[in-house]
Amino acid sequence: MPHSPSRQGLYCWALHSDGIFDYPAKPMQTNTVVIGASAAGLATAGCLAQAGVDHVVLEQRAQVGTAWRNHYERLHLHTTRDLSGLPHLPMPAHFPRYPAREQVVEYLEGYAARLGISPHFGEAAVSVRRENGTWKTETEKEEYTSENVVVATGYTRIPHLPSWPGQGQFLGDLIHSSQYKNGDAYRGKNVLVVGFGNSGGEIAIDLAERGAFPTIAVRSPVNVVPRDFLGVPILAVGIVMGAVPTKIADAMVKPLVAGVVGDIEKLGLRKLPYGPNEQIREHGRIPLLDIGTIDLIRQGKIEVAPGVRRFTETGAIFEDDTERRFAGIVLATGYRPKLSEFLHDAHQVTDELGVPTKSGHETLPGLYFCGFYVSPTGMLREIGIEAARIAERIAN
Repeated sequence: MPHSPSRQGLYCWALHSDGIFDYPAKPMQTNTVVIGASAAGLATAGCLAQAGVDHVVLEQRAQVGTAWRNHYERLHLHTTRDLSGLPHLPMPAHFPRYPAREQVVEYLEGYAARLGISPHFGEAAVSVRRENGTWKTETEKEEYTSENVVVATGYTRIPHLPSWPGQGQFLGDLIHSSQYKNGDAYRGKNVLVVGFGNSGGEIAIDLAERGAFPTIAVRSPVNVVPRDFLGVPILAVGIVMGAVPTKIADAMVKPLVAGVVGDIEKLGLRKLPYGPNEQIREHGRIPLLDIGTIDLIRQGKIEVAPGVRRFTETGAIFEDDTERRFAGIVLATGYRPKLSEFLHDAHQVTDELGVPTKSGHETLPGLYFCGFYVSPTGMLREIGIEAARIAERIAN
Protein backbone atom coordinates (compact mmCIF):
# COMPACT_ATOMS: atom_id res chain seq x y z
CA MET A 1 0.00 0.00 0.00
CA PRO A 2 1.32 3.49 -0.77
CA HIS A 3 2.38 5.75 2.05
CA SER A 4 0.21 8.84 2.46
CA PRO A 5 0.83 11.96 4.55
CA SER A 6 -1.44 12.66 7.48
CA ARG A 7 -4.01 15.32 6.62
CA GLN A 8 -3.79 18.44 8.74
CA GLY A 9 -7.13 19.85 7.60
CA LEU A 10 -7.64 22.99 5.59
CA TYR A 11 -7.76 25.41 8.48
CA CYS A 12 -6.88 25.73 12.16
CA TRP A 13 -9.12 27.84 14.37
CA ALA A 14 -8.07 30.38 16.99
CA LEU A 15 -9.68 33.04 19.15
CA HIS A 16 -8.87 36.63 18.23
CA SER A 17 -9.82 39.70 20.24
CA ASP A 18 -12.45 40.49 17.61
CA GLY A 19 -13.85 36.94 17.62
CA ILE A 20 -13.07 33.66 15.91
CA PHE A 21 -10.91 33.70 12.81
CA ASP A 22 -9.27 31.05 10.66
CA TYR A 23 -5.81 30.77 9.21
CA PRO A 24 -4.24 28.16 6.94
CA ALA A 25 -2.73 25.08 8.53
CA LYS A 26 0.86 24.09 7.83
CA PRO A 27 1.39 22.66 4.34
CA MET A 28 1.07 18.89 4.05
CA GLN A 29 4.49 17.28 3.67
CA THR A 30 5.36 14.27 1.54
CA ASN A 31 8.36 13.02 -0.38
CA THR A 32 6.76 13.23 -3.83
CA VAL A 33 3.72 14.88 -5.37
CA VAL A 34 2.41 13.19 -8.52
CA ILE A 35 0.16 15.41 -10.65
CA GLY A 36 -2.35 13.48 -12.75
CA ALA A 37 -4.11 10.13 -12.29
CA SER A 38 -4.25 8.69 -15.77
CA ALA A 39 -1.79 6.09 -17.06
CA ALA A 40 1.42 8.05 -16.39
CA GLY A 41 0.43 9.24 -12.93
CA LEU A 42 -0.87 5.82 -11.86
CA ALA A 43 2.24 4.05 -13.18
CA THR A 44 4.49 6.47 -11.29
CA ALA A 45 2.45 6.09 -8.10
CA GLY A 46 2.48 2.32 -8.45
CA CYS A 47 6.26 2.25 -8.76
CA LEU A 48 6.73 4.70 -5.88
CA ALA A 49 4.43 2.58 -3.71
CA GLN A 50 6.40 -0.58 -4.49
CA ALA A 51 9.59 1.29 -3.57
CA GLY A 52 8.09 2.48 -0.26
CA VAL A 53 8.27 6.16 -1.17
CA ASP A 54 5.85 8.49 0.62
CA HIS A 55 3.72 10.30 -1.99
CA VAL A 56 0.36 11.80 -2.91
CA VAL A 57 -1.43 11.79 -6.26
CA LEU A 58 -3.43 14.85 -7.26
CA GLU A 59 -6.21 14.55 -9.86
CA GLN A 60 -8.42 17.44 -10.88
CA ARG A 61 -11.33 15.21 -11.95
CA ALA A 62 -13.46 12.77 -9.96
CA GLN A 63 -11.95 9.54 -11.28
CA VAL A 64 -8.85 8.02 -12.81
CA GLY A 65 -8.25 7.97 -16.56
CA THR A 66 -10.43 10.97 -17.42
CA ALA A 67 -8.86 11.48 -20.85
CA TRP A 68 -9.59 7.88 -21.82
CA ARG A 69 -13.18 8.18 -20.60
CA ASN A 70 -13.82 11.24 -22.75
CA HIS A 71 -12.31 10.14 -26.07
CA TYR A 72 -14.49 9.07 -28.99
CA GLU A 73 -16.24 5.72 -28.62
CA ARG A 74 -14.44 3.88 -31.41
CA LEU A 75 -10.97 4.48 -29.98
CA HIS A 76 -8.72 1.44 -29.54
CA LEU A 77 -5.12 1.14 -28.48
CA HIS A 78 -2.70 0.96 -31.40
CA THR A 79 -0.40 -1.17 -29.25
CA THR A 80 -1.16 -4.75 -28.28
CA ARG A 81 -2.41 -5.82 -24.88
CA ASP A 82 0.90 -7.58 -24.10
CA LEU A 83 2.92 -4.40 -24.75
CA SER A 84 0.55 -1.99 -22.98
CA GLY A 85 0.48 -3.09 -19.36
CA LEU A 86 1.86 -0.77 -16.68
CA PRO A 87 4.49 -1.89 -14.13
CA HIS A 88 3.49 -4.63 -11.67
CA LEU A 89 0.17 -5.48 -13.39
CA PRO A 90 -0.23 -6.77 -16.97
CA MET A 91 -3.42 -6.17 -18.88
CA PRO A 92 -5.97 -9.01 -18.44
CA ALA A 93 -5.50 -11.97 -20.76
CA HIS A 94 -9.16 -11.85 -21.81
CA PHE A 95 -8.74 -8.39 -23.35
CA PRO A 96 -8.58 -8.38 -27.16
CA ARG A 97 -5.28 -7.90 -28.93
CA TYR A 98 -5.96 -4.17 -29.28
CA PRO A 99 -8.01 -3.12 -26.22
CA ALA A 100 -10.89 -0.69 -26.68
CA ARG A 101 -11.23 2.62 -24.89
CA GLU A 102 -13.59 1.30 -22.21
CA GLN A 103 -11.26 -1.64 -21.54
CA VAL A 104 -8.35 0.72 -20.96
CA VAL A 105 -10.52 2.61 -18.44
CA GLU A 106 -11.40 -0.69 -16.75
CA TYR A 107 -7.72 -1.57 -16.58
CA LEU A 108 -6.70 1.79 -15.09
CA GLU A 109 -9.43 1.49 -12.43
CA GLY A 110 -8.23 -2.01 -11.60
CA TYR A 111 -4.62 -0.87 -11.55
CA ALA A 112 -5.36 1.82 -8.95
CA ALA A 113 -7.34 -0.63 -6.82
CA ARG A 114 -4.80 -3.47 -7.03
CA LEU A 115 -1.82 -1.26 -6.18
CA GLY A 116 -3.67 0.67 -3.48
CA ILE A 117 -3.46 4.05 -5.19
CA SER A 118 -5.89 6.59 -3.70
CA PRO A 119 -5.65 9.87 -5.60
CA HIS A 120 -6.85 13.12 -4.07
CA PHE A 121 -9.71 13.72 -6.49
CA GLY A 122 -11.00 17.19 -7.25
CA GLU A 123 -7.59 18.75 -6.60
CA ALA A 124 -6.13 20.51 -9.61
CA ALA A 125 -2.60 21.85 -9.25
CA VAL A 126 -2.86 25.62 -9.63
CA SER A 127 0.73 26.48 -8.67
CA VAL A 128 3.93 24.43 -8.61
CA ARG A 129 7.12 26.28 -7.72
CA ARG A 130 10.45 25.66 -6.03
CA GLU A 131 11.25 27.66 -2.90
CA ASN A 132 14.22 27.29 -0.56
CA GLY A 133 15.18 23.89 -1.88
CA THR A 134 11.72 22.28 -1.76
CA TRP A 135 8.72 22.12 -4.05
CA LYS A 136 5.45 23.81 -3.12
CA THR A 137 2.31 22.58 -4.88
CA GLU A 138 -0.92 24.45 -4.32
CA THR A 139 -4.44 23.34 -5.15
CA GLU A 140 -7.67 25.15 -4.35
CA LYS A 141 -7.99 22.93 -1.26
CA GLU A 142 -4.48 22.34 0.04
CA GLU A 143 -0.81 23.17 -0.08
CA TYR A 144 1.88 20.48 -0.25
CA THR A 145 5.62 20.63 0.26
CA SER A 146 7.77 17.89 -1.21
CA GLU A 147 11.27 16.99 -2.26
CA ASN A 148 10.03 15.86 -5.68
CA VAL A 149 7.23 16.60 -8.14
CA VAL A 150 6.26 14.33 -11.03
CA VAL A 151 4.11 16.03 -13.67
CA ALA A 152 2.03 13.36 -15.41
CA THR A 153 -0.72 15.44 -16.99
CA GLY A 154 0.04 14.26 -20.52
CA TYR A 155 -0.16 15.61 -24.05
CA THR A 156 -3.95 15.73 -24.12
CA ARG A 157 -4.45 18.21 -21.31
CA ILE A 158 -5.83 21.11 -23.38
CA PRO A 159 -7.39 20.82 -26.89
CA HIS A 160 -5.47 22.80 -29.51
CA LEU A 161 -7.87 25.04 -31.42
CA PRO A 162 -6.26 26.94 -34.29
CA SER A 163 -8.44 29.44 -36.13
CA TRP A 164 -9.13 30.11 -39.82
CA PRO A 165 -10.66 33.10 -41.57
CA GLY A 166 -14.43 32.84 -41.64
CA GLN A 167 -14.53 30.21 -38.90
CA GLY A 168 -17.19 32.07 -36.94
CA GLN A 169 -19.43 32.28 -40.01
CA PHE A 170 -19.91 28.53 -40.39
CA LEU A 171 -23.54 27.67 -39.62
CA GLY A 172 -23.12 23.92 -39.13
CA ASP A 173 -21.63 21.92 -36.26
CA LEU A 174 -17.97 22.74 -35.60
CA ILE A 175 -16.29 20.76 -32.81
CA HIS A 176 -12.84 19.67 -31.68
CA SER A 177 -12.12 15.96 -31.82
CA SER A 178 -12.18 15.92 -27.99
CA GLN A 179 -15.94 16.60 -28.26
CA TYR A 180 -16.62 13.92 -30.88
CA LYS A 181 -18.28 10.74 -29.60
CA ASN A 182 -19.64 8.98 -32.70
CA GLY A 183 -20.95 9.76 -36.17
CA ASP A 184 -24.62 8.79 -35.72
CA ALA A 185 -25.82 12.39 -36.02
CA TYR A 186 -24.07 12.76 -39.39
CA ARG A 187 -25.60 9.82 -41.22
CA GLY A 188 -26.12 10.79 -44.86
CA LYS A 189 -24.29 14.10 -44.42
CA ASN A 190 -20.98 15.53 -45.61
CA VAL A 191 -18.48 16.01 -42.78
CA LEU A 192 -15.03 17.58 -42.91
CA VAL A 193 -12.27 16.21 -40.66
CA VAL A 194 -9.35 18.65 -40.38
CA GLY A 195 -6.14 16.80 -39.61
CA PHE A 196 -4.58 13.50 -40.67
CA GLY A 197 -3.26 12.23 -37.36
CA ASN A 198 -4.44 9.01 -35.78
CA SER A 199 -7.51 10.65 -34.26
CA GLY A 200 -8.49 12.24 -37.57
CA GLY A 201 -7.95 8.98 -39.46
CA GLU A 202 -10.04 6.92 -37.05
CA ILE A 203 -12.82 9.51 -36.76
CA ALA A 204 -13.08 9.46 -40.57
CA ILE A 205 -13.44 5.67 -40.43
CA ASP A 206 -16.16 5.98 -37.78
CA LEU A 207 -18.06 8.53 -39.88
CA ALA A 208 -17.89 6.30 -42.96
CA GLU A 209 -19.01 3.24 -41.01
CA ARG A 210 -22.02 5.15 -39.66
CA GLY A 211 -23.20 6.27 -43.07
CA ALA A 212 -21.70 9.75 -43.29
CA PHE A 213 -19.58 11.07 -46.18
CA PRO A 214 -16.27 12.21 -44.65
CA THR A 215 -13.56 14.33 -46.24
CA ILE A 216 -10.13 14.69 -44.61
CA ALA A 217 -8.27 17.98 -45.06
CA VAL A 218 -4.54 17.22 -45.15
CA ARG A 219 -2.34 20.31 -45.09
CA SER A 220 1.13 18.78 -44.86
CA PRO A 221 3.09 15.78 -46.19
CA VAL A 222 2.60 12.61 -44.16
CA ASN A 223 3.93 9.15 -43.39
CA VAL A 224 1.58 6.18 -43.22
CA VAL A 225 2.51 2.81 -41.74
CA PRO A 226 0.36 -0.31 -41.31
CA ARG A 227 -0.66 -1.25 -37.78
CA ASP A 228 0.15 -4.89 -38.60
CA PHE A 229 2.38 -6.64 -41.11
CA LEU A 230 1.74 -10.33 -41.79
CA GLY A 231 0.09 -10.59 -38.39
CA VAL A 232 2.97 -8.88 -36.56
CA PRO A 233 2.23 -5.52 -34.86
CA ILE A 234 4.33 -2.80 -36.49
CA LEU A 235 5.21 -1.38 -33.06
CA ALA A 236 6.75 -4.73 -32.15
CA VAL A 237 8.95 -4.27 -35.21
CA GLY A 238 9.79 -0.83 -33.84
CA ILE A 239 11.04 -2.38 -30.60
CA VAL A 240 13.40 -4.66 -32.51
CA MET A 241 14.69 -1.70 -34.52
CA GLY A 242 15.13 0.50 -31.47
CA ALA A 243 18.90 0.10 -31.51
CA VAL A 244 19.21 0.63 -35.27
CA PRO A 245 20.20 4.12 -36.50
CA THR A 246 17.21 6.12 -37.72
CA LYS A 247 18.01 6.29 -41.42
CA ILE A 248 18.91 2.60 -41.56
CA ALA A 249 15.67 1.69 -39.77
CA ASP A 250 13.67 3.75 -42.27
CA ALA A 251 15.47 2.13 -45.20
CA MET A 252 14.62 -1.30 -43.78
CA VAL A 253 10.90 -0.58 -43.33
CA LYS A 254 10.45 1.30 -46.61
CA PRO A 255 9.72 -1.77 -48.77
CA LEU A 256 7.49 -3.18 -46.03
CA VAL A 257 5.39 -0.01 -45.92
CA ALA A 258 5.28 0.29 -49.71
CA GLY A 259 4.10 -3.31 -50.05
CA VAL A 260 1.28 -2.97 -47.53
CA VAL A 261 0.20 0.68 -47.78
CA GLY A 262 1.05 1.32 -51.43
CA ASP A 263 1.68 4.66 -53.12
CA ILE A 264 -0.19 7.25 -51.05
CA GLU A 265 0.56 10.01 -53.55
CA LYS A 266 -1.91 8.37 -55.96
CA LEU A 267 -4.57 9.04 -53.30
CA GLY A 268 -3.95 12.77 -53.16
CA LEU A 269 -1.56 12.63 -50.20
CA ARG A 270 1.97 14.02 -50.18
CA LYS A 271 4.75 11.96 -48.62
CA LEU A 272 7.30 13.33 -46.18
CA PRO A 273 10.89 13.36 -47.49
CA TYR A 274 11.96 11.23 -44.51
CA GLY A 275 10.66 8.00 -43.01
CA PRO A 276 8.45 7.23 -39.99
CA ASN A 277 11.31 6.50 -37.60
CA GLU A 278 12.89 9.89 -38.25
CA GLN A 279 9.46 11.50 -37.91
CA ILE A 280 9.12 10.03 -34.41
CA ARG A 281 12.68 10.21 -33.11
CA GLU A 282 13.73 13.56 -34.58
CA HIS A 283 10.46 15.46 -34.84
CA GLY A 284 8.38 13.97 -32.00
CA ARG A 285 5.40 13.18 -34.24
CA ILE A 286 3.60 9.89 -34.77
CA PRO A 287 2.83 8.82 -38.36
CA LEU A 288 -0.63 7.58 -39.22
CA LEU A 289 -0.94 3.98 -38.02
CA ASP A 290 -3.34 2.77 -40.66
CA ILE A 291 -6.24 0.67 -39.40
CA GLY A 292 -8.39 1.06 -42.49
CA THR A 293 -8.33 4.73 -43.45
CA ILE A 294 -6.24 4.19 -46.61
CA ASP A 295 -8.46 1.37 -47.85
CA LEU A 296 -11.58 3.52 -47.40
CA ILE A 297 -9.88 6.35 -49.32
CA ARG A 298 -9.18 3.91 -52.17
CA GLN A 299 -12.82 2.82 -52.12
CA GLY A 300 -13.98 6.43 -52.34
CA LYS A 301 -15.71 6.26 -48.96
CA ILE A 302 -13.34 8.88 -47.54
CA GLU A 303 -12.26 11.81 -49.71
CA VAL A 304 -8.98 13.71 -49.40
CA ALA A 305 -8.74 17.50 -49.69
CA PRO A 306 -5.82 19.92 -49.28
CA GLY A 307 -5.50 22.24 -46.29
CA VAL A 308 -8.29 24.65 -45.42
CA ARG A 309 -7.85 28.25 -46.58
CA ARG A 310 -11.03 29.63 -45.02
CA PHE A 311 -14.45 28.61 -43.81
CA THR A 312 -17.74 29.85 -45.20
CA GLU A 313 -21.32 29.76 -43.93
CA THR A 314 -21.88 26.41 -45.62
CA GLY A 315 -18.46 24.76 -45.67
CA ALA A 316 -14.85 25.42 -46.59
CA ILE A 317 -12.59 26.78 -49.31
CA PHE A 318 -9.38 24.77 -49.67
CA GLU A 319 -5.85 25.73 -50.66
CA ASP A 320 -6.49 24.64 -54.26
CA ASP A 321 -9.39 27.15 -54.39
CA THR A 322 -12.05 24.43 -54.50
CA GLU A 323 -15.12 24.93 -52.30
CA ARG A 324 -17.27 22.27 -50.67
CA ARG A 325 -20.35 22.20 -48.48
CA PHE A 326 -20.39 20.40 -45.12
CA ALA A 327 -22.97 19.79 -42.43
CA GLY A 328 -20.28 19.39 -39.79
CA ILE A 329 -16.59 20.00 -39.17
CA VAL A 330 -14.38 18.06 -36.75
CA LEU A 331 -11.06 19.70 -35.87
CA ALA A 332 -8.63 16.84 -35.24
CA THR A 333 -5.92 19.37 -34.51
CA GLY A 334 -4.39 17.78 -31.43
CA TYR A 335 -3.65 19.05 -27.95
CA ARG A 336 -1.13 21.07 -25.97
CA PRO A 337 0.21 20.33 -22.46
CA LYS A 338 0.10 24.04 -21.40
CA LEU A 339 2.15 23.32 -18.28
CA SER A 340 2.88 27.03 -17.87
CA GLU A 341 -0.65 27.42 -16.48
CA PHE A 342 0.53 25.94 -13.18
CA LEU A 343 4.29 25.21 -13.38
CA HIS A 344 6.20 28.42 -12.65
CA ASP A 345 9.46 27.34 -14.29
CA ALA A 346 7.89 25.67 -17.33
CA HIS A 347 9.79 27.93 -19.72
CA GLN A 348 13.07 26.42 -18.51
CA VAL A 349 12.12 22.83 -19.33
CA THR A 350 9.72 22.96 -22.30
CA ASP A 351 10.03 23.69 -26.01
CA GLU A 352 8.19 26.28 -28.12
CA LEU A 353 5.01 24.16 -28.04
CA GLY A 354 5.14 23.78 -24.28
CA VAL A 355 6.24 20.12 -24.42
CA PRO A 356 8.88 19.00 -21.89
CA THR A 357 12.28 18.62 -23.52
CA LYS A 358 12.98 15.55 -21.36
CA SER A 359 10.54 12.91 -20.11
CA GLY A 360 11.36 10.16 -17.65
CA HIS A 361 14.41 11.99 -16.30
CA GLU A 362 15.09 14.70 -13.73
CA THR A 363 14.92 18.14 -15.35
CA LEU A 364 15.23 20.67 -12.53
CA PRO A 365 16.26 19.37 -9.08
CA GLY A 366 13.43 17.10 -7.92
CA LEU A 367 11.25 17.78 -10.99
CA TYR A 368 10.27 14.97 -13.35
CA PHE A 369 7.89 14.52 -16.27
CA CYS A 370 6.30 11.19 -17.16
CA GLY A 371 4.47 10.34 -20.38
CA PHE A 372 5.66 13.14 -22.64
CA TYR A 373 8.07 11.24 -24.88
CA VAL A 374 6.62 10.20 -28.24
CA SER A 375 7.85 6.62 -28.54
CA PRO A 376 7.99 4.49 -31.70
CA THR A 377 7.18 1.48 -29.53
CA GLY A 378 3.96 2.74 -27.91
CA MET A 379 3.11 5.34 -25.29
CA LEU A 380 1.88 3.00 -22.53
CA ARG A 381 4.99 0.85 -22.81
CA GLU A 382 7.17 3.96 -22.66
CA ILE A 383 5.19 5.30 -19.69
CA GLY A 384 5.94 2.11 -17.76
CA ILE A 385 9.66 2.41 -18.51
CA GLU A 386 9.74 6.08 -17.49
CA ALA A 387 7.72 5.52 -14.30
CA ALA A 388 10.05 2.75 -13.12
CA ARG A 389 13.10 4.88 -13.87
CA ILE A 390 11.70 7.91 -12.02
CA ALA A 391 10.72 5.87 -8.96
CA GLU A 392 14.15 4.23 -8.80
CA ARG A 393 15.84 7.62 -9.02
CA ILE A 394 13.65 9.08 -6.26
CA ALA A 395 13.96 6.03 -4.00
CA ASN A 396 17.74 6.05 -4.27
